[in-house]
Amino acid sequence: MLQIKTAENKAWQVDIQKDAILLNGTPFDWDISPIGPSTYHIIKGNKSYTAELVQADYQSKSFIFKINGAKLEVSVKDRFDLLLDKLGMSNANASKVNDIKAPMPGLILDIKVEIGQEVKKGDTIMILEAMKMENILKSPGDGVVRDIKVSVKQNVEKNQVLILF
Repeated sequence: MLQIKTAENKAWQVDIQKDAILLNGTPFDWDISPIGPSTYHIIKGNKSYTAELVQADYQSKSFIFKINGAKLEVSVKDRFDLLLDKLGMSNANASKVNDIKAPMPGLILDIKVEIGQEVKKGDTIMILEAMKMENILKSPGDGVVRDIKVSVKQNVEKNQVLILF
């Protein structure tokens, strides 16, 4: 069971079963064909749609799509997120953070925050190059930047403190 919500608070329950997909308990009959790496052609009823995945943040389970050129922001909750909500534990993910540590050794390419800046969960903090790939480090929670312990073009080691909140 999945719950999908848009930025406008429209919501759907999606239940993926062995032989069907149910949308709010009703079978969802559609035809989908890939037309590019992140673009699809969808036929639902007598209507045709072009859907493109523009941005995906798998950690926060938020996505931005373009459907026939119109931007649509959605967030997804799986059965575990829904269970945490039901148990009143959903705020556990929005906790305050004390610091951010380097997830791997690498080179700091860019720092996107300043001392005293307020950040929210999911905000981009800095860009770390590791294994010839750029990795965007995001804030795991809400906080105010108290100190930045690294500088641009500095090499860092795994678990080195980068920012204090």
